[in-house]
Amino acid sequence: MDRPDISADMTCAVLLAAGGGSRFADRSSTQSSARPAHKLQALLNGRPVYQWALEAAVQSGLAHVVVVTGAVALDLPGSVIEVHNVHWANGQAGSLQLGVQAATELGADAIVVGLGDQPFVSADAWRALAGATTPIAVATYGGRRANPVRLHRSIWALLPCEGDQGARSLIALRPELVGEVACGGSPADIDTMEDLQQCNSSMNSQ
Repeated sequence: MDRPDISADMTCAVLLAAGGGSRFADRSSTQSSARPAHKLQALLNGRPVYQWALEAAVQSGLAHVVVVTGAVALDLPGSVIEVHNVHWANGQAGSLQLGVQAATELGADAIVVGLGDQPFVSADAWRALAGATTPIAVATYGGRRANPVRLHRSIWALLPCEGDQGARSLIALRPELVGEVACGGSPADIDTMEDLQQCNSSMNSQ
């Protein structure tokens, strides 16, 4: 997964991949024991779900790629920076804070945050968010807000430290800070075994 060079204002990609994926585990536990217990390791068109999301982040050409892991170990390339969240069960806010901390240590001006269970977000979407100029920029797909989200360092101190909302609560509280960036691709995520089966069927039919 070679990363092309693009002109960006020291922006890091942060891929959140720490959660337990409980909805997937609950549904798959009653089925074949050969199936992976965690959705990120489940195969989507022959590759683990997280690898699709990671490849897009790497190919975006941002200065660094930080992956926040937690509930399950992931096989990551040496080109990315792994940060492990031992308190992953406490919610997404803690993982986001670890991503911010890593970006701060790298001297980043902004981060673009995506999720490991969204395999259809493109590298172009990551790049488009990186080029935004508002303190917070949110990707839109057909007019609907989703990930990735760009967060400038000027608002990092405002992000929640606890809970499972990440930047969502700040976006709701401070709409004047938020801009939108129209993106192609899809923000569809893999939450359940049914989601995985539907996505595999769709990809195999193309």
